[in-house]
Amino acid sequence: MSEPGARPRVKDGLPLRYRASRAVAAPLLRAYGRPRVAGAANVPPAGPAILASNHLSVIDSVYLPLLLARPVTFSAKAEYFTAPGPAARAWASYLRATGQLAIDRDDPRAARATLDAALELLRDGQLLGFYPEGTRSPDGRLYRGRAGIGYLALRSGAPVVPVAMAGTRQMLPPGARLPRPRRIEVRIGQPMTFGDVTGLPPARARGVVADRVMAAIARLSGQPYVHAYAPARKAGPAGLA
Repeated sequence: MSEPGARPRVKDGLPLRYRASRAVAAPLLRAYGRPRVAGAANVPPAGPAILASNHLSVIDSVYLPLLLARPVTFSAKAEYFTAPGPAARAWASYLRATGQLAIDRDDPRAARATLDAALELLRDGQLLGFYPEGTRSPDGRLYRGRAGIGYLALRSGAPVVPVAMAGTRQMLPPGARLPRPRRIEVRIGQPMTFGDVTGLPPARARGVVADRVMAAIARLSGQPYVHAYAPARKAGPAGLA
């Protein structure tokens, strides 16, 4: 067993647990989703970047990393790691193997701690997956981005890469227990930087970043846009899902 804090074993730039989890899950995921990606070259091959995606289904966090060469770290609700049942335990094992961050969305302090952990990942040169809406869309429309995306982009200086997922809601709608076969598509846009907003008051600058990112995602996804936050009962206080 590895010592706490030990660096994970790596092969070809990928941690071995990450490679193993993808190898085990990939055949089933590809058979179910027949996934295809457009714009993968827009993801920087090295260095920090934020993949800012719409969020239609819990399996968004599975299919996007599957289609990219670099490891991607997302945040995930803490209850996903402890839910009972064979399927839930398998899902929790996958989340741990791929290094996902656990967040307690009912505790604002824990949410902020997770946001700061995400910032450290970026400062370490890693690729971070982020859902600016803060939660899954309740109805398939695209909702206003929360300030967390602006905080991370401006504090880290990392580019934001807009991403649109399609088909995942039809495969596994909110509340469904089992997925059903559907074509999955991922569209990745050009990296965005925000040097022109650094002179604005911090809260205003974070809001401008969030609005620009959501506009880019809307262009990629074609979803109807709602300039309001997704229902508060589902949203994380820091813009994490």
